[in-house]
Amino acid sequence: MATVDQYINAATRDNTRKSYQAAIEHYEVQWGGFLPATADSIARYLAHYADALAISTLKLRLAAIAQWHLDQGFPDPTKSPIVKKVMKGIQALHPSRPQQAKPLSVSQLECIDGWLTQQLEDSANREKQLRILRDRAILLLGFWRGFRSDELSRVCVEHVELHPGEGMALYLPHTKTEHSGATFKTPALQRLCPVAACQSWLLAAGLTQGPLFPAINRWGQMGTDSMHPTSFIALLRNLIKMAGIANADEFSSHSLRRGFATWATANGWDLKTTMEYIGWKDVRSAMRYIDTDPFATTSLALPS
Repeated sequence: MATVDQYINAATRDNTRKSYQAAIEHYEVQWGGFLPATADSIARYLAHYADALAISTLKLRLAAIAQWHLDQGFPDPTKSPIVKKVMKGIQALHPSRPQQAKPLSVSQLECIDGWLTQQLEDSANREKQLRILRDRAILLLGFWRGFRSDELSRVCVEHVELHPGEGMALYLPHTKTEHSGATFKTPALQRLCPVAACQSWLLAAGLTQGPLFPAINRWGQMGTDSMHPTSFIALLRNLIKMAGIANADEFSSHSLRRGFATWATANGWDLKTTMEYIGWKDVRSAMRYIDTDPFATTSLALPS
């Protein structure tokens, strides 16, 4: 029988847990702080790193420290007036524009897809073909579903329903906002089709269970474990670079989600529809992903 601690642990995402552990280690080991902490020590910690760390990083450190105290049954010192005032002062003296990944446009998506298709036609090597088919499925599914890298890494073959020429449904047992799980549907498209790309990949790889996007090593051998979420960033940047698109380092796995959200807005989707399709619950989170460029144009539309 599962314990209370196991259920509490399951309620926290792995990435969040690791980030919090790193933040606590930074506070204790690198800075030399003690836990449980006092409000004064946290204020001095923030002031020490005010000009070295981004405000978002400092907020993450505060969240981790707060969670540690709550988990251990101690009062949360991060809510004290002095800590709040120090953070307010840091934001005033060290303002910073949030760093966001550059959105991938449909024309850039088309350029990368064209390069992958050409590579597939020119190669007779099965291992290389498998990698190309997998990468193409990742690219197109990630864009048209607006998935984050951790979501792509958690899709399992047994949770995929493919209907060639019509669409596909993907079930994720848990997401960032839905611990009870959610089903995401994706329509088939006339071009740049994620459904056809995933079908081609599954047929070629012969996958019937396990991760939809398993890791493939340098020798072209396919593993049983899924790609690590951070691997999608390097994969996307490499595809962008190889396709001849400039400034590949400005893109990340979030570029797919930002690209789709921007495309949807440019094609007349209202915010509510976009949020429901991608799975956002918070309007502010959604707006951070949408680039409203009045000069941007696109001609590719999803079918009704």
